[in-house]
Amino acid sequence: MASLNKVILIGHLTADPELKQTQTGVSVTSFTIGVTRRYAKAGEQSQSDFISIVAWRQTADFICKFFKKGNAICICGSIQTRTYDAADGTKRYVTEVVADEATFVERKNDRTDDFKAPAFSSDDKTEATPKFDEIADDGDLPF
Repeated sequence: MASLNKVILIGHLTADPELKQTQTGVSVTSFTIGVTRRYAKAGEQSQSDFISIVAWRQTADFICKFFKKGNAICICGSIQTRTYDAADGTKRYVTEVVADEATFVERKNDRTDDFKAPAFSSDDKTEATPKFDEIADDGDLPF
């Protein structure tokens, strides 16, 4: 039987992401995003879920360089569960999303900081930032 583990989330960072290095020098960051639920009960304020995310290598570098608390972010990845023994001897269970891709959600004009950067996927093999041409007039586009 086939299986699939794919998650796509859009939310806001709850804190500035912090870049760390493993003992072998691999970049990693862990952070949480708040994702508002689609529906709210009549007369109640909409609820949010707070999802733990972990990103590795170039994806971690990209997120820490271009995102900060409050920024909207789109994360594509997979759900991972793991267990560990805490210092007090209890077994802890963790469910998190491992980010394979991260991209901007807001347009440049909607952002508070002034920079322009592309979306990033861990599948990218180039180190250079791709160059995009701005289209001044989109009158000939079919959509």
